[in-house]
Amino acid sequence: MNRRRLSPRLRIQFLGLLMLLGMTALGLRLWWIQVAHGAEWTAQIRGSSQATVRIPSVRGEIKDRNGLTLVQNRASYEVDFYLPEMVKGYRERFGPPPLAEHRAIISGMPKDVKEADIIRIVNDGIVPRLNDLDLARDYNSKDLERHYRNDTEVPYSYIKDIDFPTMAKFSEHDVGLPGVDIAIKPVRSYVYGALAAHILGYVGAPDDTNKEEARKFTFYQGDVDGKSNIEKAMDDYLRGKPGVRHLRRNAKGTIDGVLREDPPQQGANVFLTIDARIQAITDEALRAVSRAGAVVVDPNNGNILAMASVPSFDPNAFIPSIKAKDWQALRKDEGDPLVNRAVSALPPGSTFKLITSLAGLRKNLTNAHYNCGGGVSYGDHFFQCWVNEKHYTHGNIGLSEAIKVSCDSFFYQFGNAAGIQSIDTVGKMLGIGEESGLQLTGEQVGNLPGPEWMQIHHPQERWSQAQTANVSIGQGYTLVSPLQLAMAYVTIANGGTCYYPRLVDKVLNQDGSPVLDEHGKVAVPQTPRMRSDLRREVTPDQIELVRKGLWRVVNEDGGTGGRGRLKNVQVAGKTGTAQATDRGHKDTVAWFACFAPFDHPKYVVAVMVQGGEHGGSVAGPVATRILERTLAMDEGNFDMQVAWTPPAHHANPFSMFKDVSYAGGNLGAGDEESADASSADVQMASDNASPDVEPEADAQGQVSKRPRVVRAAPAPPPRQPNFFERLFGGKRPAPQPAPTPVRRRF
Repeated sequence: MNRRRLSPRLRIQFLGLLMLLGMTALGLRLWWIQVAHGAEWTAQIRGSSQATVRIPSVRGEIKDRNGLTLVQNRASYEVDFYLPEMVKGYRERFGPPPLAEHRAIISGMPKDVKEADIIRIVNDGIVPRLNDLDLARDYNSKDLERHYRNDTEVPYSYIKDIDFPTMAKFSEHDVGLPGVDIAIKPVRSYVYGALAAHILGYVGAPDDTNKEEARKFTFYQGDVDGKSNIEKAMDDYLRGKPGVRHLRRNAKGTIDGVLREDPPQQGANVFLTIDARIQAITDEALRAVSRAGAVVVDPNNGNILAMASVPSFDPNAFIPSIKAKDWQALRKDEGDPLVNRAVSALPPGSTFKLITSLAGLRKNLTNAHYNCGGGVSYGDHFFQCWVNEKHYTHGNIGLSEAIKVSCDSFFYQFGNAAGIQSIDTVGKMLGIGEESGLQLTGEQVGNLPGPEWMQIHHPQERWSQAQTANVSIGQGYTLVSPLQLAMAYVTIANGGTCYYPRLVDKVLNQDGSPVLDEHGKVAVPQTPRMRSDLRREVTPDQIELVRKGLWRVVNEDGGTGGRGRLKNVQVAGKTGTAQATDRGHKDTVAWFACFAPFDHPKYVVAVMVQGGEHGGSVAGPVATRILERTLAMDEGNFDMQVAWTPPAHHANPFSMFKDVSYAGGNLGAGDEESADASSADVQMASDNASPDVEPEADAQGQVSKRPRVVRAAPAPPPRQPNFFERLFGGKRPAPQPAPTPVRRRF
């Protein structure tokens, strides 16, 4: 049966219908894309022609209690390498980039991976142009390579904190290199150099890049992190909000302008309780010795007015990064300038007798008298009183007299009568062996030993009266920091209220409003924090008995703290001398803790000097100098100028100081007590922060002195086929390969 064929006319009509349907579908698709979703596609096209750069946030300032700025920000210019742009630019100019192979762990398995040889690209594609302008600088090639593999999103800082002449050259000449940019970044400026360095701390590059956040930007410039002390403890408040810079790309994908910029927002300002003038006075006084720490506290609220440590360092050396050789020099310095001795724990010697006194009063030993015959025997050991070496004894004495003359024999017996549990109870109430809550880097809590402590740390030993005798005079395993000792003397100075120390007074937004926490409350309240009330354990009269004993130490003949006297101001205090071992080095530690004026105390000062022969002759004059100038400043008779301060450094940090005196200072006399023969290992508040260390240049990164070489030339465009080759399909000649840059070795 023959099939009926469509007529030519019907076939033409059917074909026309198909064409009409196709054109209708095409028109609908065009309408759908260009009209219905035109805005969406336009936005995508616009986005593909832009690049975004994360602008680092600006940190808030750190100020003293009077609003004097201690830490601020300054503009730093640096030359950054945007490495992906650099590789892309090399490919466009010279052809395929050279490759390098390295071993990497992929899905838990080692594998050889090929990647663009970023060192050759920089040395042969970038450095020659920089050399022409005398702008090339040595760098560490391994650091560059590591950065390219791990932190591609983050620009590599080629030259940090460039000087004005270099900046002028970059501004004058058009470098014209892809991926090379000058960035302006806010960096920290520690206005007064080494002043309060152990309090303020420093900042550095973050240990890790936030990869998730980095993916939101074409180029990512991270914030700096607080690495130690206030910069670290207050990092969440100081850190501001980052900004965004929107860049325009041209048709070739090269960045050629800025579309707009959302500026970063500055973080909150942190106000410390520190008074910069008292801090400067304290720092100046401590420079008379080589290794020491001091704390000045307001006894009426626990506010720290000054905290200093020598030797010291300049935190500006860490900004924007510290040179590897400078970092090594700081770490190898015998004086340990990074150690904050004000929060390091050492044996307190006789200054601890304050705690023993209160422990005995708590046990109703107010009227107790004990005989000093040159020492006391416990078991088979004879515990000497320091006067035994001077061939006399203190005789039969009570508590107030024993504090005045610092009689060891009395406190051996008084402490054992009180009992170690009472000593530990009072010590903990006053913050001995407890955390301060200041969050200072490496702060040591020290030791307040007792039977339970001994069982944990020295299970082979048993607690005895001999151990209690050692603790009673601040020796043995007892370790206390100058900060802890100052807070203990704050309690006795104000009549019984023990405060937590305060270092941060308030945190304010840039508009002056207080920063609030997640619950809408003031994040850092200005109210004092009370640790305990001593009057729950001892009476006001008993506290006054101890206060009177401390007054006699300084103001009566025969007291051990005569060097602490001041004209027209009554000072009360206590000396102390102890033996210690600092990382295998035998040391003598001198102490003096005091407060003034006696009737209405305004200041408590605690001074510790490593390498001080006696507390009265070494630490005493230092504390007196601080008190004298601070009180004179209050009266308007002394004007302490706060100025830039170089790091404190002593040529021989382990030299022994027998005496300290200042021009025009007090030269009152005092009976010098000696240290007990026992020795304890100190706990130094080492700075374990990881700063941003700039590595030294290596051989491949030594570019500034390289000889001239023939540079890679841009690859010629491929030859287009002529008319006859296109017509007859003739074979095109193979394109000439781009010249491969020569890898130079030095």
